Amino acid sequence: MKILVTGGAGFIGRWIVKKLLDKKCDVWVIDDLSNGRKENVEEFEGNPCFKGLVEGSITNRNLVSDIFKKKFDICIHGAAVIEVQDSINNPAKAVEVNVNGTFNILEESRRHKTKLVLISTCMIYDLAGSNGAINENHATKPLSPYAASKLAAEEIALAYHYSYGLPVVVLRPFNVYGPFQKSNMEGGVVSIFIEKNLKNEKLNVFGDGSQTRDLLYAEDCADFVVKASFSEKAIGEIINAGTGKDIAIKELAYLISNDKNKIEFVPHHHPQAEIRKLTCDFLKAKEIFGWEPKTGLKEGIKKTEEWLRNRK
Repeated sequence: MKILVTGGAGFIGRWIVKKLLDKKCDVWVIDDLSNGRKENVEEFEGNPCFKGLVEGSITNRNLVSDIFKKKFDICIHGAAVIEVQDSINNPAKAVEVNVNGTFNILEESRRHKTKLVLISTCMIYDLAGSNGAINENHATKPLSPYAASKLAAEEIALAYHYSYGLPVVVLRPFNVYGPFQKSNMEGGVVSIFIEKNLKNEKLNVFGDGSQTRDLLYAEDCADFVVKASFSEKAIGEIINAGTGKDIAIKELAYLISNDKNKIEFVPHHHPQAEIRKLTCDFLKAKEIFGWEPKTGLKEGIKKTEEWLRNRK
């Protein structure tokens, strides 16, 4: 199998690349390194199945056209502007990368009959009820330009499936965390809290901290993406991935710090884009290709903390 991973030098992309290489697939990566990092894929350079990193943006149509001459079997499309606040500050960039960049990928996938696996986000969903886990039929309500641009990318991708018969799979992972995630404001809440705790700094919780997240460990997410990519039954489907369990952010802060005095509640920097409750219903992934998460939150936090302690 010849597989292209867009955004493959990013946090989730790196884990997907590793999983594919473990399966002896030939893997190419394209990444503009605006969020990804070369060091995320350096360990793969001696692997004969790793065909290299192409530095560049998916918004560059000529670059995308050129790399697709490799005639891939599958393109796993994860390249995107991913930070909510960044999209609020610069919505044009979110649209350019997440919508127009996806269009470029779709056009080349159509031209070369390449299966397209689009990594979307749970942030496109509307508010969930107090008890309800969110399944793929839940209402959508993008609360930020980031979420809106990802939802638009989904719709365009599915239109290519219906109009041209392009094999397309749309994936909506919930909140992914783990080693290789950034621990600054571009990163995720788990890595940010762990880094702050290791430095004996305050853990800043936005608002009252009652907002919840369904936290999915990175290796479980990569397993989900790869299983979906190889599944014929997944074509034309929208599929969630999460653990089915959520945790309030204030509780997460205490779980990591074990000290209420280290938790500080601060004003939310984008309250208008906050989803109050996120819990995933992943039954569809389990039914279609037998996926379910394996890593519990405490185990995942421990692994992430070990990586943050030992990184260069």
